[in-house]
Order: sequence, then C-alpha cells, then structure tokens
Amino acid sequence: MSDTIKVGDFLVIKRQKYTKLQKFTSLDTTVHLGKDQIELRALENQPYHSTFQLVPKEGRNRRLYSLDPVTEIRNLKELLIKESGVDNRNIVDDRSTQNLSAEEIQKLREECESSSEIVGKLVENSKSFASKTEYSQEKYLKRKEKKYFEYVQIKRPSIRLIADIYWRLDVDKVMGVRFDTLSQIISYSGVCSVGNFLLYESGTNGLLPAAFLNSIGAGSSGRVVHLHPGNVAQKQALQAMDFPQEQLERCISVNIYSVLRHFHQSKQKESEKGVENGKEVVIAEGGDEENHKRKIESSEDDGPEAKQPKLEEVAKKPPQQWELDNAAACELMGEKFDALVIVAKEHPQNIIKALLPFVKPSRPVVVFSTTREILTECYMELKAAANVTYLRITSNWMRQYQILPNRTHPDVTMSANSGYLLTGYTIR
Repeated sequence: MSDTIKVGDFLVIKRQKYTKLQKFTSLDTTVHLGKDQIELRALENQPYHSTFQLVPKEGRNRRLYSLDPVTEIRNLKELLIKESGVDNRNIVDDRSTQNLSAEEIQKLREECESSSEIVGKLVENSKSFASKTEYSQEKYLKRKEKKYFEYVQIKRPSIRLIADIYWRLDVDKVMGVRFDTLSQIISYSGVCSVGNFLLYESGTNGLLPAAFLNSIGAGSSGRVVHLHPGNVAQKQALQAMDFPQEQLERCISVNIYSVLRHFHQSKQKESEKGVENGKEVVIAEGGDEENHKRKIESSEDDGPEAKQPKLEEVAKKPPQQWELDNAAACELMGEKFDALVIVAKEHPQNIIKALLPFVKPSRPVVVFSTTREILTECYMELKAAANVTYLRITSNWMRQYQILPNRTHPDVTMSANSGYLLTGYTIR
C-alpha cells in the first residue's frame, strides 16, 4: 500500500465537514463539489493527507479549478479579530450592516484569489462586526469561510470515512447500518485474524465485507464467506479500501442460493455413492451364482465402446469463476464457521435456519434489522428451537458532542436510531 496518491486509487476528498469518495481514474479525472468542478491532475505522487488550494482556471467557466499544494491554511480568527464587544444587545442583524452590495460581493469573488481576501473585505465593510462578542465574531467568520472556503484535503479511505459518506448520502446505501452499529456488529461477532466467518448481507455497497476484512487484517489466516442474494456482489467499499490481493482472496463472495444448492447436492451425491458402494460389498459377499452374474455384467460393460471417452467429457469446458468460488465456500462450510452475521433487507428467519447448521458450537450469532418486531419474531423462534442461548435484542444510540471551552454541548440534530441487533451464542 503506497503512501502517495496513484492513478487508479480511491480518494476521500474533504472540504471542511463535507467528504466525498472519488476514484482517481486518470489524470483527466474531475470531481464535482457542489457547483465547483475540480481537476485532480496535480494529485499524482502527492502524499495522502495533503492540503490543496483551489486555483481558478482561466476561461469562461469560473467554477473550474486546479489544485495547488499548500503547507498551511490561514487562520482567519487571528487575522481579522482585532477587537470585540461586550454583548450583542444593540446589534440589529439585517442587510443594512453590510456596505457592499450583492453585485460588489460577486465581483470580489471573481477578482480575489483567496477566500481570506473575500472574508477580509466583508469584515472591513461590516458596520457591526467590531461590536459583536468574540464568540459571535467566530461564528460569523466560520459561516463566511464555509461559503468561500478554498481548500481541500485528500485522505486515504478508511472504514469510518466510507461508512460516514454512505450514511450521509443515503441511509439505504448501507441498509441503515450507522458506524456505531457497524462497530457493535464487529465486536459481537468477534471477527479477528484467526478463524472462518460467515456473512450474509443483501446490499451495503460492500461495507460489511470490507469491515470484516479490515478486522481480519493482511497476512493472517482469517477467511470470510460473503453470501449475497444477487448475481454479482456489491464491492465498491472493498475496492476503495485497496486491500492487498492475498487479503482480498480470503473473502469469497457467492450467491446464497447457488452455494447452498451446491453444498447439499454434493452431500447427496456422496451419500448415494456410499449406498452404492455398500450394495456392491453385499453382492460380493453373496453366493457363487451372484458372483458369476456380477462378473458377466462387468465383462459386458467393458466392451470397446466403454473404453472410448465420451464426447461430452472431451468437450467439457473449464469451470467458471463462480463455480470455483462455490467449491471453495462449500469446503469452508464443511469445516463450519466461528461466527454468523446476517444483515438482511428481507425477513431473516429462514436465512437463520439455513445458515445456523454451519456454525460451530459456542460461537456468536449476530442479526441486524431496522425493525424491532422482525427481530422479536426471530428471538421467539430461536428460543423455541433452543439452539442459540443468551439471546439479546439491543439498540444503539450515539450522539456527537462539541468539545470547546465554555461551549461543550451535544449536537442539536442527529439520527435517532440505527436499527437493532439480535445476538446470541450457538449450543450443540
């Protein structure tokens, strides 16, 4: 894994609190941040976590920018706050406090090279800025800086960043799995560098298998069988994490219906073969007539035609990749797994029944759903079957806090719920 940015990498582009996942496909790649279009050509061979300034490109499109590396960002608080008022009781917050008109501000945006220059001009022409308290001045600067901010930071993708980006864009992209719930799933399931783990998920853009592989780590012996209901597994998060090839190969993605059919058909064939072998032994141990009859039948089958290979076998095609993946997954299913995790859009009751026999005793089972009633039904079913013990239904409630001197408080707006978890441990 390189410490510098290369063509083909996935990048996390951060502009203040806004983050976006983008693939650096080629040197001509551009990214849209709001109404701004940014060329990424200058990123090649630059170290991750570098900060770049947006430089307007000459031409008719005033929203097209190139990137220029910078070592530090100007601190507007230190530059512009010279004096402050005691309180804001005499301040009237209306447009009359700003001497610049909307046309003049737009002209400033076109002429000034940096956001600090624009904000500085706004402060100079504000009648009320110097009378505001220091706290109000900081809020004003942050609000204006957010509007005219001209810097971006390029970060390497991580599970936390990807989970937050997906959650912010569309909760359904991750099936309602917030980052705190994801951490609980990893913790309850005990995913680590040793063992085999069984995961079923029906659409999280690859976030769940990526989180499993991240916990297993590179150069370890841990393996994941990733079951999904579609023809092709969603793997965007897996690709964005840029895991080593040997680590990616330890995640086997297969269709759940296909692999279960493959496994049970293989078991049935082995059983039928065992029965046939048993009959042959009985015949061999029978009387002389039976032995003689068996020899005649054997000699008839060994004619010249029997020695010729069948045309179908000669023309048999090599197995496809999904068949190889099914065979590898079935081998691990025969060995059984150290944990079972189910994150399903559909009702998970039948999925639990189908997959529980592949889990070793005294191993964790974790089921996620956005609906408590669904997990309650699964709870009652497992309780009656008595094959899983220490059953619990839990819900996470995480709240962000702002930690500043004399201004520590929880975020006003937040997501109230991130689904429910049904957890337990298998028994014999």
